[in-house]
Amino acid sequence: MNLKKGKEEIIYLLNQAIAKFQIETGKEVVQNTNRKNYESLAITLSEISNQLPFTAESLGHHPYEPDAGKEQQYPFRKYDITGGQIKDALMGLVANPRPFLVDTCYIYVYGVGRKAFEQQPLDPLLIADPETSLPKDSYSILQENQQLKITLANLRNERKGRIDRRYKLIRNVLVPACFALLLASIYLWYQQQRAHEAWTNLKKDFNLLPYKVSKAEIDSLEGIWICYIGSPQARLSDPNRYHKVVTNLIEIKYKNGYFTYERYGASFNHTGYIQFEAPGLISIHSRIKNNQDIVESPRHSLMNLEPGKPFLNAISASWSFDVGTKNRIIGIREVYQKVGKGGDIQEVINSVENAGCQCKIIRWQKDAKNISTFYLKNMSLDSLESSEMRHMIDETSILLKDPAEEFIIKKKQ
Repeated sequence: MNLKKGKEEIIYLLNQAIAKFQIETGKEVVQNTNRKNYESLAITLSEISNQLPFTAESLGHHPYEPDAGKEQQYPFRKYDITGGQIKDALMGLVANPRPFLVDTCYIYVYGVGRKAFEQQPLDPLLIADPETSLPKDSYSILQENQQLKITLANLRNERKGRIDRRYKLIRNVLVPACFALLLASIYLWYQQQRAHEAWTNLKKDFNLLPYKVSKAEIDSLEGIWICYIGSPQARLSDPNRYHKVVTNLIEIKYKNGYFTYERYGASFNHTGYIQFEAPGLISIHSRIKNNQDIVESPRHSLMNLEPGKPFLNAISASWSFDVGTKNRIIGIREVYQKVGKGGDIQEVINSVENAGCQCKIIRWQKDAKNISTFYLKNMSLDSLESSEMRHMIDETSILLKDPAEEFIIKKKQ
């Protein structure tokens, strides 16, 4: 049983080698006349070819003399395979390919040399059988180009008369239409480039999405949180503001590289977004949720996500949320506590329960059977169970924009 030889054999072997190389490495081998495209494959094959003087018996191929040269670096070794050699052979320009290139391809694709393969063929398409035809992609690019030229020449001869009759139509209608389409395409491309450039500049100037978030970071932040805030202690309109705290319920959801932020408070709600600035560091941007197209009381917080800690500190540039001109900017520490993930949030309004507690009621339905209810209102800081949390958000946690002795009540009056 004889194997195919020459161009037909090496073209098929190289196509099989390219297919295997692309699957194993994930690198694409572009088959054109650029020898550089084949260099990675050539280096891989050279690791096999330079071992041929020592593998004749074990791999079943003809013996090769050892390399007597002193140069031991690719591509100057005796049996090195270059990208140019692969390109020429693949293009059908080599009638008698080098035996060590043939043996190397057999070993790389089938694990044995040509001699052993001939004794026990592993691929029927390499057997010299006139009834067996090679797949289209095993022919050289040069052969395909020649076939294409012949086909195009025949088509030109057959259609020459029809082209003459249609020339006027093409000149008067299609050419202007194509020109207009080209101008429209150029304009759209230009607009797209401007939009892309504008978005790139905007992201850079506003520091938007500077950090790529991991799955673990998404899981750590996304969910339902309680936020404890000591801002009532800074409201001049409340004479009983000493040692006050308010709880807020927060829902955080991941969206396209950042997080949406919905916060339910005792008096009003906030909306905004969160972005990671660096590993474990987030910025929280929010504003009062209203029905107007204005930004009301914007806030910005920074928080470190510290795994294992039950309470997390956020340092915020916030407001006293007092009435009228008494609504002043303050710096404040807020305490976040994650309570779970998923489910639906519902605000309970206009109910007897609201009137009874004089607070805002939020229900969190975790699933079909589990519902948690939160009563959001100003309350005494001493009512919190955790002494660690009370110390985090007492009066010393508030920083005033303008120092004022009467602003924060230091002790009960």
